[in-house]
Parts: sequence; structure tokens; C-alpha cells
Amino acid sequence: MTPAELARYIDHTVLKPETTSEDIRTLIDEAAALGTYSICISPSHLPISVPEPVKVATVCGFPSGSHHPSVKAHEAALAVAHGADEVDMVINIAEAKSGNFQAVETDIRTVREAIPGALLKVIIESAALTDEEIIACCKAAESAGADYVKTSTGFHPAGGASVHAVTLMAQTVGGRLGVKASGGIRDTATALAMIEAGATRLGCSATTAILNGMD
Repeated sequence: MTPAELARYIDHTVLKPETTSEDIRTLIDEAAALGTYSICISPSHLPISVPEPVKVATVCGFPSGSHHPSVKAHEAALAVAHGADEVDMVINIAEAKSGNFQAVETDIRTVREAIPGALLKVIIESAALTDEEIIACCKAAESAGADYVKTSTGFHPAGGASVHAVTLMAQTVGGRLGVKASGGIRDTATALAMIEAGATRLGCSATTAILNGMD
């Protein structure tokens, strides 16, 4: 894989609460120079102009996932109205831990129906879940019409992406949905390991270092 090919897997990301408008401009310049698939930013920074072919992704219900489904749906719809191409929503993790996967599915479907023209990724916070819960969340996301399942917000104390979780998620969705690995991917070896495990998109803030490691 070439650096340019790896770059097309990456959502170049900055989601820290203290991120400024200047930080966002730097992110966009980096994404354009590096050739990443998209930038991923908080919805408060929308609308934003980006050069072609860079896509704009944002987050919803972030980072806890504890928002009411109707609030998530409104946030997602507003983001798309402000130019987001993709929305990464966080599930209600408490419902998943309680085994209430119908509520998880309803939460996802509520957002899906609010943004019919946008790509929807579903963050399940895999490090906080058992294997059985990961599988059930992926099935709920597929049933609700999501386009991707995603490992992590990068903000949960349980940790970020793991090869094990990505493998399990990829096996569960069987190529019918994409799999985004995110959280703790800071070097080339980790990025490539996630792709080998089945990730079809990567969420990274250390994009420059990752791509430089391909040299």
C-alpha cells in the first residue's frame, strides 16, 4: 500500500473541545495536502468550506451517546443542512450494557431517518462492550440502516480501537457495512493492522505521522 492509498482510508480528525477555528483551517490544509478521505470535526464548526475531493464528517451525540434520540436526530439533520457529508453518531451505551438492543436500534434508526441523504456511521464504543454486545450492536446498526459501524469516540476511559474488535465487527457485518477503526491509532503499524483486520475507514488525528511512517 502506498501513502496515498492509505490516506484515502483516513478521516483526518480533530474533536478536542478546545479546538479553534484556526485549528480547523490547519486541519483542512493538512487533509488537502495529505489526500485524506475527509476531515472529521465537531458540528459547532459547521458550515465549513473544504477543497474537492475532501469530504466533511461530523459527530452526533458525542461523546457520551446519552442524548435523547430526537436530540441526536435534530443535531444530525442540522449538521447535514450545514454541509456535513457524513455523521458519526454515538449509541446509547447504557442501553447496550443493559441488553436493550431494541432501544439501541431505535436510537440509530431515529438518526438514520433524519439524514436520508448522508452517510451514517455508528460508534459503539467497543472497548466498553463484551464480544456479545459488540455483535448485537453491529446487528442493530445494520437493521437500522446504518452505513458503517465504528469502534470508538477516542474519549472513553476503556480505550479505543483494537484489532480484536475490528475483526469481530467486520465478521459480523460481512462487508454489508463499512467498519471504521478510531481511537488510539497513532502509528503506521497500528493503522495497517486495523485495515488487515477489516477496517475500511480509519479515524486519526496523528495522520501526518502515520503517513510519514510509510516512507
